[in-house]
Amino acid sequence: MTASSYPVLPDERLAAGVARLAVRHQGRFSVETVQRLIADSYEQLAANAHVRTHLVVLAERFAAERLDALAHVESPTVGGRPRVLFVCSHNAGRSQMAAALLADRAGDDVIVSSAGTHPSGAVDPHVVQALTEAGVALDEVYPKPLTDEVVQAADIVITMGCGDACPVVPGHRYLDWPVPDPDGAPIAVVRSIRDGIDARIIALLDTLSGT
Repeated sequence: MTASSYPVLPDERLAAGVARLAVRHQGRFSVETVQRLIADSYEQLAANAHVRTHLVVLAERFAAERLDALAHVESPTVGGRPRVLFVCSHNAGRSQMAAALLADRAGDDVIVSSAGTHPSGAVDPHVVQALTEAGVALDEVYPKPLTDEVVQAADIVITMGCGDACPVVPGHRYLDWPVPDPDGAPIAVVRSIRDGIDARIIALLDTLSGT
């Protein structure tokens, strides 16, 4: 099936993304499943986007992450890399910093993701600045909503101020990090929050070998 033959999507440019992801997951997920996830990813991101210029690209990336998580849920890899999910309210500050710091320190040894229960339209610029100063790039990151398959795939879910909206799935390891919200804070405060999160990341890494 060619990209042009897929049913109408919220943006027809998504058809090319469907084709790419369908090939990547051939034999695992049907074209219909891929199409459903990429269309849903587009709609969820569009609901909060301030700028839609790159929305099609982001929707494909978001769908790719969800499909990877769904594949893991359906066929867990025994002894594979631990999967850590950070969740906060807006996925614009705390969870983005935590995910970036863990990914930087752990490299390919850990699969890291983040999400928000009520995602905003963009990552806080002071968060980007504070991480850049620490030598941690936040290239290509964007706030994204929390989805069931990403929660289900996580070995560890770390909540950061999302309250009752944070997910609870039986059989998963949960940690709650009471980290201040950097939203609207001056850069000096955001740097302090970054350093506090980094200290928690270092402690977390010592426990992941037993995950």
